[in-house]
Amino acid sequence: MADARPSALAPYRAVLASRLRAQRAYPLSFATDVLSAFLIGLLEFAEMWVIFSNVPQLGGLDLDGMLLLYGLSNTSFAIADMLVGHADTLPTYIRMGKLDAFYLRPQPLLLQLMTSDIALRRVARIAVAATVLGLGMARNDIDWSAGNLALFALTLLSGIAIFAGLFICAAGVQFFLIDGSEMTNAFTYGGSYASMQPTSVFPTPMKLIFGFLIPVAFTSYLPSIELLGIPGPALLPGWLAWASPLAALWVWVAALCAWRIGTRHYQGGGG
Repeated sequence: MADARPSALAPYRAVLASRLRAQRAYPLSFATDVLSAFLIGLLEFAEMWVIFSNVPQLGGLDLDGMLLLYGLSNTSFAIADMLVGHADTLPTYIRMGKLDAFYLRPQPLLLQLMTSDIALRRVARIAVAATVLGLGMARNDIDWSAGNLALFALTLLSGIAIFAGLFICAAGVQFFLIDGSEMTNAFTYGGSYASMQPTSVFPTPMKLIFGFLIPVAFTSYLPSIELLGIPGPALLPGWLAWASPLAALWVWVAALCAWRIGTRHYQGGGG
């Protein structure tokens, strides 16, 4: 009887397992990393808390509404950051010629990059965001009907997809910029920061950018006002929250196009 062929996902599981073991091999260093990520999450939340504690409302949201907004935004971003945030290392791979080794393996380049590492320290940031999200769900008077539950689940899944797509889009651009991660971070981490603000307070050009071009408003602001029954601005009514899968699709189309163009442009490290 012929031996069963190994699963196509076996190489990726092996790589990820080795990365996880490596991080746990030094307990003190690992604990320090986790604590640092936890403190960063707390500081980001403290900034929003200070702002909303000093105004009755901002963009139609009060302090309790901010908890929901922040929780949706940061939970989606933190999960996407843990899954594909290490795409930030692509410029280093390109400069040092390490990316060439990826081309020698019989697996898709993008899938190799996405599964090349995972940072367990980012679990701490997810914990902070999820806790705030739980508070936002408890402190706001939301009718948890079947429709709102579906919108909530749809928002989280689409939000993760949107932020993950932004990371991949930024990685594709790196094939041309080589050392331009600071510029692309303005759209990935900057997009995360923008998603923590009520989009209605932005001037019209920024509403268009963060509402449709880099659609981070679909990850938190639009779902928040729809769940809370708050009317949105003319350009961004609350019912648009149901279109979050379309926003995620748009981001991934752009991401895959940028990745395909970038990989075709790449000609090797030359080392």
